[in-house]
Amino acid sequence: MASGNDHDFSAFGLHTRALHVGQEPDAHAGATVPPIYMTSTFSQSGLNENKGFEYSRVSNPTRDGLERCLASLEGGSHAVAFATGMAAVVAALSVLRPGDQVLTGRDLYGGTWRALEMLYKPWGLNVIYAEGDSAEDYERAAAKATNLKMIWAESPTNPLLNITDLRRVAALKSRFPGALFVVDNTFATPSLQRPLELGADLVVHSLTKYLGGHSDVMGGALVAKSAELIKPFQFYLKAAGGVPAPLECWLVQRGIKTLGVRMDRHCANALWLAERLESTAGFKRVLYPGLSSHPHQKLAQEQMPLGFGGMITVELENAERVPHFLKRLRLFALAESLGGVESLVGYPAMMSHGSLDPATRLARGITQEMVRFSVGIEDKEDLLADIQQALKF
Repeated sequence: MASGNDHDFSAFGLHTRALHVGQEPDAHAGATVPPIYMTSTFSQSGLNENKGFEYSRVSNPTRDGLERCLASLEGGSHAVAFATGMAAVVAALSVLRPGDQVLTGRDLYGGTWRALEMLYKPWGLNVIYAEGDSAEDYERAAAKATNLKMIWAESPTNPLLNITDLRRVAALKSRFPGALFVVDNTFATPSLQRPLELGADLVVHSLTKYLGGHSDVMGGALVAKSAELIKPFQFYLKAAGGVPAPLECWLVQRGIKTLGVRMDRHCANALWLAERLESTAGFKRVLYPGLSSHPHQKLAQEQMPLGFGGMITVELENAERVPHFLKRLRLFALAESLGGVESLVGYPAMMSHGSLDPATRLARGITQEMVRFSVGIEDKEDLLADIQQALKF
């Protein structure tokens, strides 16, 4: 383990831990910010005589610091960091075997759907899709299961921003001994929601998004409730080798230091903007969990008491206007991804969910009129003005 990690921060608050866990001053030189260990291997004084590290594919002090921080923030035992969010998703699914069943909701990130349908389904995995994303939908779908080994949920979902009652879905595990409950917590982050406290066994993150927070790094992570649960994923990383480089780990941890203040601003901007977009001519629907019009607002308030996130999904009145609208936006850059300090806009039908065939997309509620905003930390009045001017035809 890296030097200085004998400190006990467990009694401190979340955002104090975000700054200090895995970031203890370097014992060698006293550097307040630990150095980046840009090395592939570690010298040993003799056989089986090392300082806790041998080879960076297996472990690295910089990655070790990030993993300890992530575990602390999610309230887990251990974390494993990967090179991308999708590497973490595929790693989570790697514990399944041909003939196993996985249950998931209707509104699912396109990359996760692609992994399930195009990688694991041909290999022998059986996927059960709930008709929606509510706990009732999961419960009805679970009645069809005979060999359920994993339950997978997103909350808020991507891109419809539905809220799933994680505690209630977790209760399904009692009917399927040994099944893992996995929650993708990328949209909420541990600042707003901690699924392990609500009954999840494993949390998935795309570190590329809010945890990195600056659109300059890629990464993924799994956080497990117990040391026993993390072991197969630690082995998978060692065997498959999809590790993040030390620089990427350092950049993510630098981003995590400001996670609290950034999420406060993302949430405040998004709520303010969503409230005004509801009365803006040109949109027929605005989806945001903090709005009174959102069907899951009460659940969102209970499950995410500190904020509703920085994502807003809207539907324009006419699909033919979408290209013009996207082209006219100035502050909202048309780009893949989300969760950076700058505002982004995406078109799910061709971007995040482009892998789904049109019929599947439409059945899941992703229309041609739909646009997804990742609301940044700019001045909120400027963001509203940008959207308003882009609506002019």
